Amino acid sequence: MDLVDPRARLRALPQERVDRPDVAEDVVALDRGREGRVARVPRGGLRGRVVGGVDRAPRRAAAVAARGFGPREVVVRINPPETEDGEADLVALAPAAPDAILVPKVRTSDTLIAVGSRLRRLGAPLATRVWAMIETPMAVVNAAEIAGAARDVDGRLAALVIGPNDLLKASRIRPPGRAALMPWLMHVLAAARAYEIEAIDGVFTDLNDPAGFETECTQGRDLGFDGKMLIHPNQIGPTNAAFGPDAEEIAQARRLMGVFDAPENRERGVVAVDGKMVERLHVEAARRTLAMAEAIARLSA
Repeated sequence: MDLVDPRARLRALPQERVDRPDVAEDVVALDRGREGRVARVPRGGLRGRVVGGVDRAPRRAAAVAARGFGPREVVVRINPPETEDGEADLVALAPAAPDAILVPKVRTSDTLIAVGSRLRRLGAPLATRVWAMIETPMAVVNAAEIAGAARDVDGRLAALVIGPNDLLKASRIRPPGRAALMPWLMHVLAAARAYEIEAIDGVFTDLNDPAGFETECTQGRDLGFDGKMLIHPNQIGPTNAAFGPDAEEIAQARRLMGVFDAPENRERGVVAVDGKMVERLHVEAARRTLAMAEAIARLSA
């Protein structure tokens, strides 16, 4: 995934704010699914409004087709694709060309390849990617096989998204249960890294515990997640602070890039920076930090 377009934050956008370009999230998630809600969308009609249904003006969905969300990416969660509703969602969404389709309850890569193949036959542009919800024990067990869909010509897979509440329920782990889920989370992260796709941490549902939310954001960042799925506007600021690089990190990245770009160091694999030996492999991390900072600056402009 292009580093100048970081997945630092994913949030579900309440209906009254769907077309505001001034909200500081990277990705707008719209929910078409009937099972579980990612965004507050009336169950009766997102599909028709995506491409301009005959029975109502497509305010929200016209924004998808017309890129009316400013610089943000638009991801639409569909119904299970093997259902009649899921098929109808794909038919409606393909010409609207959202940035990604979020597929629920993925258990194997076959589902993703089938969705990608269907999108191709429906004429969806290649830029429309697929994100997979990892929200069942079977999905965790099959995480590497699922992530492997990223290498299939019809896979289109760009991200794995954790569904923690469903995992807690299915595994019978008692809430809050985050600690018990750690091995599962790291297994999914390893699969995402092995196939060079993004990994998005799941929602934090206790809106009365901002300290707990900030702690979980910091933990998710330190574990290696690329972003976090959000459910309320109040969660945007802490998430930005956790996943976006701070001034010190940006300054250090620039210094590291400058040292390795110096003529005398261009062929060296290891150099001394501020009294510490630093390998060239850290240059890629520094480059990612600077690219993310630039992308966030453009998004906030």
